[in-house]
Amino acid sequence: MEVACLFSGGKDSTFAAYYAKKNYKLKYLVTAKPKEGSYMFHYPNIELTKIQAKLIGVKHIFYESCSEKEKEVEELKEVISKLKIDSIIAGAIASEYQRSRILKIAKELNLKLISPIWKIDEMEYLKKLIYLGFKIIITGVSAAGFTEEWLGREIDKKCLKDFKELNRKYKISIVGEGGEYESFVLDCPIFNKRIEILDFVKHMDAKINCGWLEIKKIKLVEK
Repeated sequence: MEVACLFSGGKDSTFAAYYAKKNYKLKYLVTAKPKEGSYMFHYPNIELTKIQAKLIGVKHIFYESCSEKEKEVEELKEVISKLKIDSIIAGAIASEYQRSRILKIAKELNLKLISPIWKIDEMEYLKKLIYLGFKIIITGVSAAGFTEEWLGREIDKKCLKDFKELNRKYKISIVGEGGEYESFVLDCPIFNKRIEILDFVKHMDAKINCGWLEIKKIKLVEK
């Protein structure tokens, strides 16, 4: 089965690409570059998906999105309609908004939608990512309890404990499915090199617990 993966460079879409590489023929990574405030797509450091795609070794479809509600869905449909594939694979976990729109695209194009982590046990999923060797950092925060110190933090076992505490206090999604945080993958089993960050800038508005990590310079390191 030939598939295209919706790819943002974060943990969930990268895991979807990993799953596709293991189980199907992954032909394309599809990335939308949104304007800020998109309902569907991630924004921080989206240009670096071009590097990640090269590390995965799969053709990368990168396009600019209008980021207007519903219109951006039609744009994605137009892009996917030009690809010779059987299925779309997506890293949605709990967002009905996101998954329902991708499912609509799939049905209209007579494609199958593969959702390998839909409704998964969230804590077990995060533990699995760590076990598999995914090196993930937090690149955006937008919820109560998050401070500037979270930007650039690696998602490791200690981080999972802190996620659990934030969930207890503020009811956040520990996988960030409600937009509480965004992530970026520096390394995983399907990268042929790992990414090392050399320079970055943190942008944070502490009054509203909202900020993002701008990755300014990276280098690729042999594994």
